[in-house]
Amino acid sequence: MKRIYAKLNMHHLIGLGITVLMVSVDQITKALARSFIPNQFGSFNEEPIKIIPNFFHLIEHHNYGVAWSQFENNFFILYLVPVLALLAFGYFSVKANFQTKKFYSIGIFLAIAGTIGNFIDRLLFGYVVDFIQFIFGSYTYPTFNVADMCLVVGIIMLSIDIIFLESKRDDAVTISEEDEKLGDADAL
Repeated sequence: MKRIYAKLNMHHLIGLGITVLMVSVDQITKALARSFIPNQFGSFNEEPIKIIPNFFHLIEHHNYGVAWSQFENNFFILYLVPVLALLAFGYFSVKANFQTKKFYSIGIFLAIAGTIGNFIDRLLFGYVVDFIQFIFGSYTYPTFNVADMCLVVGIIMLSIDIIFLESKRDDAVTISEEDEKLGDADAL
């Protein structure tokens, strides 16, 4: 029992490390954006920093909603859904195992980091600081941040794991259990 508990703790410590690292990167980049990147909110409409002109720009944008500024000023969506999401992610993080379920484990802790990163902004400022902008021809992709990247990559990794990898793990466990039973039968 102690051995299982120690393994769970090690996997969760790794997950905590990923979460703390990515929330820190998110908050540091947002602080840098607030301090050094031109603004594009309210009556401000400053020229962005053009890393790759007409493709990749840096511009500070305040997002008072979620996912491309939807649901602005909706208390339930902006404050209660992140708490519910963190509770759900916390529940699913119990299955984290960086030896047998790497994709799942990394994905769940990236999703947690992204949720926490944006929720910190919402609690401190009432909005989320976005600053990364891509332009594709005449289409400007909605501005986003590191927490958004963590959420998207984390959910994609979880989805890939659940759809494609979980059944392979289950099949491998079933085969090893059958081999074990055959070994027990041979011993008789």
